[in-house]
Amino acid sequence: MNKKQKKMLIRIIVAAVLIVLFSKLPIDGYVRFGLFMIPYLVIGYDILQKAFKGIRNKQVFDENFLMAVATVGAILLGDYSEGVAVMLFYQIGELFQSYAVGKSRRNISELMDIRPDYANIEVDGKLEQVDPDEVEIGTVIVVQPGEKVPIDGVIIDGVSILNTSALTGESLPRDAKAGDEVISGCINMTGVLKIRTIREFGESTVSKILELVENSSSRKSKSENFISKFAKYYTPVVCYGALALAFIPPIVLLIMGKPAMWGDWIYRALTFLVISCPCALVISIPLSFFAGIGGASNQGVLVKGSNYLETLAQTSYVVFDKTGTMTQGVFEVSGVHHNEISDEKLLEYAALAECSSSHPISKSLQKAYGKPIDRNRVTDIEEVSGNGVTAKVDGISVAAGNAKLMKRLGISYQECHHVGTVIHMAVDGKYEGHILISDILKPHAKEAIAELKKAGIKKTVMLTGDSKRVADQVAKELGIGEVYSELLPADKVSKVEELLHQKSEKEKLAFVGDGINDAPVLSRADIGIAMGALGSDAAIEAADIVLMDDDPLKISKAIKIARKCIHIVYENIYFAIGIKILCLILGALGIANMWMAIFADVGVMIIAVLNAIRTLFVKNL
Repeated sequence: MNKKQKKMLIRIIVAAVLIVLFSKLPIDGYVRFGLFMIPYLVIGYDILQKAFKGIRNKQVFDENFLMAVATVGAILLGDYSEGVAVMLFYQIGELFQSYAVGKSRRNISELMDIRPDYANIEVDGKLEQVDPDEVEIGTVIVVQPGEKVPIDGVIIDGVSILNTSALTGESLPRDAKAGDEVISGCINMTGVLKIRTIREFGESTVSKILELVENSSSRKSKSENFISKFAKYYTPVVCYGALALAFIPPIVLLIMGKPAMWGDWIYRALTFLVISCPCALVISIPLSFFAGIGGASNQGVLVKGSNYLETLAQTSYVVFDKTGTMTQGVFEVSGVHHNEISDEKLLEYAALAECSSSHPISKSLQKAYGKPIDRNRVTDIEEVSGNGVTAKVDGISVAAGNAKLMKRLGISYQECHHVGTVIHMAVDGKYEGHILISDILKPHAKEAIAELKKAGIKKTVMLTGDSKRVADQVAKELGIGEVYSELLPADKVSKVEELLHQKSEKEKLAFVGDGINDAPVLSRADIGIAMGALGSDAAIEAADIVLMDDDPLKISKAIKIARKCIHIVYENIYFAIGIKILCLILGALGIANMWMAIFADVGVMIIAVLNAIRTLFVKNL
């Protein structure tokens, strides 16, 4: 509890004790009125002040006005204990709501407690702490064990383990070494790192994430906008309704020659006012979305606003980019098929022959070989453009390349029908097999598609610029329903347009991409989801939702979180409005008294707030 909440708790306890004490005293008249005004003012002075300010600012109809009129009216009718009790229970509800919102905000604050307070710069052999905003691009900063990485950069010295859980939701630490790019917000766990900054603090990942979370509440969903408009018209309607209830029936009774019973009808009107207070709706709906955004952030899913959460819950079509989204976007050796020499020897010959090339294929071969390259063993290197490489390794002629190279050298080779890039190998003029290099699937890609289908996604589609053979193979492995290949960026937008016209108006289409090449498609889809795009300006700008790591399983997780949040929102709307209408009817008929009115207001609000907080707990979805 903060100071304000503790102060309110003390006021509640003091007022409750005084009500119980004064209720037992055998006194009447002005003395009893004066005594009950003490707990009333202790617990309700701020509500009366807010109501008076509202009237003065010509913004009369709010919950403070309703509470002030209802409680003052009850006291004037002589129902002192009920009038003070209504104010007391209202303040208990407000305290509970304040605590619940505070807890929700604290959860997000703890989660997003990644804003660094300082950056270390080495000056004359000593470390100086400076404001991260003052650090220029290209500056070398030092991050010690236990400190946060303050600014995005590249490690130039040191080896360590980084805790990225605040950013990605992943508990597994990541290794970091010289040459690796690191993003701000990570916690350095072991060694000392020297990092050369590549962005200013304001453009770093941590700043962009915090900006997204801070701005998310400004983008309201249709449900939130509906409740705001509802409360705007609802409150004056019930105030005029209460006024009518207080005066029209007694006047009608007088005309009919019957006793007017003014006191009874005014009491009914005051009860009607207490019941009508829209606190449960006005508080619980935004809180549900706020908690939903917090729960999603805790799982590594950044949602830019509650409107996107609402759209995501209605998603029926999910369209994927291939490279970098469902595949790792990194070429690796996926198979070695040899004749007479071993796999290891074939890889050794290939890596040594390709040692002078900077092509990604060459780097993949050298990585698969996994040993230091001794260039002294290699002579007579000749790169044949569009074909491959010939060289001598330990004095033995080696050729590594495509089928064109084999034909050029007059070497008969075996056709390969595997999906990927095939490197044919000839050693000492003889064909010795081939090495397959391909863009491998992400670890959870297949499982992610299965989870989406379980979640009720109607159609999964993959769009790629790759060849049809590669695209069909990947789609088949993943279990994706439709695949369109050999597409340019503009073609992807056109294909998404077609899919948007195929679905019904209520169904929504989500596009999942790496956020760099796919910005136009991310913007065009009903909901754009950027995968593994921390630090990518294009992703953060174009996407509505950013997954803070590259795990495709987070897509189904995000959809489940959104659906749970919307389900709870509608539960609260139906529950709160249903109870209100029932109690309003009972109040108008004189069946409901002030105590039932307190339940209809404070009780319903507490239940709705408790229900809203459930959206924070999404770990096991």
